[in-house]
Amino acid sequence: MIDFWVKTSGTWINILAVIVGTTLGLALKNQLSKKIRLVITQGIGLITIWIGLSMANSLNSIEVKGLAGVILGLLAIVIGGIIGELLLIENHLHNLGNSLKKRFNGQGLFTEGFVASSLLFCIGPMTLIGCLHNGLTGDNSLLTVKATMDGLVSLPLSNIYGIGVGFSVLTIFFYQGSLSLAAGSISSQITAPDSDPAILLTSGIGGLLVVGIGLNLLEITQIKVASFIPAIAIAPLIYYLIQHLP
Repeated sequence: MIDFWVKTSGTWINILAVIVGTTLGLALKNQLSKKIRLVITQGIGLITIWIGLSMANSLNSIEVKGLAGVILGLLAIVIGGIIGELLLIENHLHNLGNSLKKRFNGQGLFTEGFVASSLLFCIGPMTLIGCLHNGLTGDNSLLTVKATMDGLVSLPLSNIYGIGVGFSVLTIFFYQGSLSLAAGSISSQITAPDSDPAILLTSGIGGLLVVGIGLNLLEITQIKVASFIPAIAIAPLIYYLIQHLP
């Protein structure tokens, strides 16, 4: 059996990268003007949208029982969004951020930084597939690449939002760690996570949520991204349900 530390090694690397990036960002906090911080935020927003659209493109490679992946994605997004609103996920995430801000005397945009970075670092196919690879085989290469990206992004984010970005490591710890550990229990069902249709569908949904994060960063609108998180779990269930219909 793969050792616990091996299964979750990518998560620990990711946590370390975000801590380092956040520390550097805070050290440079007074070195950048408001205009420069705005340009950095917009740059991150634009790249985030591009990454999200690239991820969402995986919906085009899925079809089951004559239904295109985009239809399955629509079902997952709508049903997941309704469940998320009923469970008040967005509110709970903001309340958690506010509680951390109060407990650790956070300042300014602490909650906004915590929520934005938690969503950005934990939603997307690299998280899902990386955790599956790490948990199934002990291979942390994908999560190491993701950790590098997250560490780089956390630097400008923490410069703008403050230490709240650093507290996203709590979300990374629980979410990524749980996914990696859970992967071992489904190893017999998923042998090729890179090409499994249910995983591709889930990745596509994650991509759409990443697009939402990018739009929020650009302040074009304020999408309740957290409310759609249940769609990530619902997507494979919808796929398998339709697949087994007569």
